[in-house]
Amino acid sequence: MTVYRIRNTKRSWDGESIGILILDAAYPCVPGNVGNASTFDFPVRYKEVRGASIERLLNQRDPSLLEPFLEGARQLQDEGVKAITGACGFMALFQPQVAEAVEIPVFLSSLLQIPFIHRTLKKDQKIGVITANKSVLTPEHFANVGVGSEIPLALYGMEEQEEFYSSVLLEKGTMDSDKVEEEVVGVAQQMIEEHPEVGAIVLECSDLPPYGFAVQQATGRPVFDFITMINYVHTAVVKRRYEGFM
Repeated sequence: MTVYRIRNTKRSWDGESIGILILDAAYPCVPGNVGNASTFDFPVRYKEVRGASIERLLNQRDPSLLEPFLEGARQLQDEGVKAITGACGFMALFQPQVAEAVEIPVFLSSLLQIPFIHRTLKKDQKIGVITANKSVLTPEHFANVGVGSEIPLALYGMEEQEEFYSSVLLEKGTMDSDKVEEEVVGVAQQMIEEHPEVGAIVLECSDLPPYGFAVQQATGRPVFDFITMINYVHTAVVKRRYEGFM
C-alpha cells in the first residue's frame, strides 16, 4: 500500500516540479521556447515577474526588479515546485539573491551551465555563447553564475539580426520562425568560422532553443540551452525507479 501525505494545506494541486519565472513581455513563444509549456515532457508552473520587461531587465539592469523576482520565487515555492528556473539568461543578474531567498534549487540562467561545460573541453577550446544582445551582457551577469576570466568565451549577439530584433527585443507581435532560425544559424556559422576552437555552444536566450537542432547541424558542436538545463534539473528533483531484467 502506498500512502500519500498532503504537502501544503493552502493548495489543492500537486505535480508541477519546475517553476519558471518569466518576463513581463509579449511575443510568440514557439514550441521549444521556455515560455511554451508544450516544450516539456513534464508539468511546469509559470510565474510572470510583474514589471520585468526586456527594457528594464536587459537594457537598464534595474535593481528595483529584485523584489518582484524574490516575490515570484517565494510564490512558486509556496505553490509546490521543487526547483525554480528562469526564462531569460539575463536573469543571472539576480541569481545569487533569489537562490538565498528560497529553500529549493534556483537555476535562473542558462549561463549557469558554462563552468560545467568548461570542465568537459580541452584547455585550448572555447565556449561559444549566442546571446540576445551582446552589448548589454556584462561581467556581473557572468560572475553571478560562476564564470570568471579563466573560462575563454566567444560571445556573439542577435541584436543586429532584423527578425529576431524586431520580434523579440521590440515585441512587434509576430515572428517569422524560419527567418529567426536562418539568422541564428548564420551567427553560429560566423562564430565557428572566426573561432574554430569553439568546442561547445551555449544559447543564452530562452527564445533560441527551438533552433538548437539547426545550430548543431550547421556547426557540429554540442549545443546547450535552457532546455538542456531544465531537463537536467528535472531529473535531479524527480527521480524515477528503474525496473527491468538483467
